[in-house]
Amino acid sequence: MAQFDEVRHNVADRTSDLISTAMGFIGVPYRRGGNSAEAGFDCSGFVRAAFQQAQGLVLPRRANEQAAATEVIDRKDLQPGDLVFFNTMRRAFSHVGIYLGEGKFIHAPRSGAKVRVEDMQASYWQRRFNGARRVADGDADSLTAQALVQASGSGY
Repeated sequence: MAQFDEVRHNVADRTSDLISTAMGFIGVPYRRGGNSAEAGFDCSGFVRAAFQQAQGLVLPRRANEQAAATEVIDRKDLQPGDLVFFNTMRRAFSHVGIYLGEGKFIHAPRSGAKVRVEDMQASYWQRRFNGARRVADGDADSLTAQALVQASGSGY
């Protein structure tokens, strides 16, 4: 039982680090193709930077690739740190944010805006919700390996 408690605390600590890191980016301006707090973020660059800084995980660069590389979960099973996806550009999985709990998520919304927290219950987001994903512990090795292959310029 002590081992289970240790695993549970590890997961909670990593999630807390992720949320704290993401919240630390509030106010960073949106920039298409941006992937740093200094230059600005687009939605997937924001998510990627938060996971890389907090957990050492390198997620794919684009929102649809992040959706494909992570575990599908039901909306009712959302937990803080999960990814939430939306259709904001007339295509599925074109926008991503990090779920915070209590129906809220943090994201880099659009040109002219800054990283902020929003309510998923707002009609705009409800109408565009595409699904939720979880970055599972087992994803860490494959995501890092995938990123290394992409960085080297070779494909699978």
